[in-house]
Amino acid sequence: MIQEAAERVLDHLEGVPDGPAANLDGAHEKAAELREPLPEEPTAYDDLLDTLFEEAIVHSSTNVHPGYMAYTPGGGLFHAALADFVADATNRYVGTWFAAPALVALETNVVNWFCEIMGYPDESFGLLTSGGSMANLVATITARRERLDDDFLDGIIYTSDQSHHSVSKATVLAGFPPENVRSIETDERFRMDVDALESAIEEDRDAGKDPLLVVGTAGTTNTGAVDDFEALADLCDREDLWLHADGAYGGFFSLTDDGREKLSGLDRCDSITVDPHKGLFLPYGTGAVLMRDGDALARAHSVEADYIPDWEPESGTVDFSQLGPELSRDFRGLRVWLPLKMHGIDAFRDTLAEKLELANQVADCLRNIDDVKLVAEPQLSILAFRVEPEGIEGEDLDELNQRVLEEINARNRIYLSGTTLNGRFAIRICVLSFRTHREHLADGLEDIEAVVSEVTE
Repeated sequence: MIQEAAERVLDHLEGVPDGPAANLDGAHEKAAELREPLPEEPTAYDDLLDTLFEEAIVHSSTNVHPGYMAYTPGGGLFHAALADFVADATNRYVGTWFAAPALVALETNVVNWFCEIMGYPDESFGLLTSGGSMANLVATITARRERLDDDFLDGIIYTSDQSHHSVSKATVLAGFPPENVRSIETDERFRMDVDALESAIEEDRDAGKDPLLVVGTAGTTNTGAVDDFEALADLCDREDLWLHADGAYGGFFSLTDDGREKLSGLDRCDSITVDPHKGLFLPYGTGAVLMRDGDALARAHSVEADYIPDWEPESGTVDFSQLGPELSRDFRGLRVWLPLKMHGIDAFRDTLAEKLELANQVADCLRNIDDVKLVAEPQLSILAFRVEPEGIEGEDLDELNQRVLEEINARNRIYLSGTTLNGRFAIRICVLSFRTHREHLADGLEDIEAVVSEVTE
């Protein structure tokens, strides 16, 4: 069974570069066909593999494709899949130290490595999560319990109008009223306006509110914008506010010289969200939240139960179940540990540096295409552009750009996504897959230029 599955997976991955960047035609119909009642009888294994690889997997966005530059690509390193096979097959529980000390130690190494990458001090620590949404939730709850008492409904959270929706969702799930979230305007580069933030904090204090948490973004989803974390940290120090960085997309660019400079001040944040399933190219379901004061997680989340042996944070051991909301959890650490040990961190650093360089090259090429305007220069590896021929404005121009996006994607060599910036539809490019290289971007730029020429004739 293992051999048969491995052959199917390897054949699939080998064919990815020559296949479409997305294959969603007929996907809804196929989904309807695959609905079925609870099976009473067994089905042959080969038939099930056929269903998966010939009917289900192929009808989707191919986010592992080298031309997939929509949203935030997910590379899904094969080495991590091998780690998951080992972890799932051996099925050891790593939520508590006593159950698997050596395996918990491996996951502890991973968390410590992430803290080191972010420039955190020795007393920092964190928790692997299912992704950035859960990491932002854990950070919000931790900030609330560290800074406010049980009567916290006047606590105010500040983030930018470009932040990920998981930030506002986390505040609601953490118990705050939705109206307690302040959406701070951004500047011409889509970075949080620190002066506007300071004014909002002062206004809330004057109104008797409890300013609590500032969430900056280390690489927004829309444009890859990086907030000024040095300025945010200075302000939060003066105002005694918790500073959290949502670095789900951009945090791991700290591995590169250019990225570390652009992310200056990240190490001053009280907490940081990072997504290894983005910046380290791992499978979906791999996120992390890091705390500058590593003991804060235990203070916020530790509880006792008669059926679980007592854990003392000062013991030098780790009980991950006491650092977040999950008691039952998979062994996420192995899918990070194995690839990092096999390749070494320099391989990841070099790949991330390549993506930064490629994004700048794409921007340079787009500037030379007639009627194309960059509306968001790459600060990391995301950029956004519009087609703006003379004589077309307003909704007609938005519709034109939507058509451009559709026709680029219809060629199936690259797959891009759209967004709205300052009320205008824009086309965005995110270069992040480890499979994406110069030749794939050349194909994409060729398609972009051809489509722009066609629609503006």
